[in-house]
Amino acid sequence: MQVNITFRNMFATDALRNHVTEKLSKVVDKYLDKVTEAHVTLSLERYLHHADINLHAGHFHVRGKEKSEDMYASIDMACDKIERQLKKYKDRLKSHRPAHVHAREPVRVRYEIFAPSVTDGLPPEVVRSNEFLAKPMSVEEALMQMDLMNNDFLVFTRPDSREVNVVYRRKDGNYGLIQAGNETTVAPPAGATAQPPTMAAAGTK
Repeated sequence: MQVNITFRNMFATDALRNHVTEKLSKVVDKYLDKVTEAHVTLSLERYLHHADINLHAGHFHVRGKEKSEDMYASIDMACDKIERQLKKYKDRLKSHRPAHVHAREPVRVRYEIFAPSVTDGLPPEVVRSNEFLAKPMSVEEALMQMDLMNNDFLVFTRPDSREVNVVYRRKDGNYGLIQAGNETTVAPPAGATAQPPTMAAAGTK
């Protein structure tokens, strides 16, 4: 497994590199058969040690992000979070066959973050903007990917089109699906089973 580690606002040490590699290797060897790659960012911000670990597991990404007053503790907690997710989806990750093998190319999506307008009548100030690729996947894959990344929403495209869809977590415990001209409620992904999500009645968050 290739592990790429970035240090920010702190010194790079072999001890931390070895600790990250050893912890991740144990998790990967236990739950994954496929060759994986990990991108790790270790940073010091306002006296807190942040560990952000992104693991490529086949066609999916798994993320563990934690912070504490000790970098080794942050790394351990981030790895533990990844291990819980891999354990939850172990069988599905190993047996998964992607729905987008013959799908179209990903769609480039741009997003912007706005500051609240301080003056009435003036447009909000753009604080930050970026772009990402909305990858083609089924609704089931999108729900699973969102859960593996510990995100509240995921932007994706359908395998047979370039239409942009969004899945998101609802306050009632279900997941929502937003597609062109429609919004539906989706059952939460079943982490321990291979049952696909079922569509329920339309609803809003």
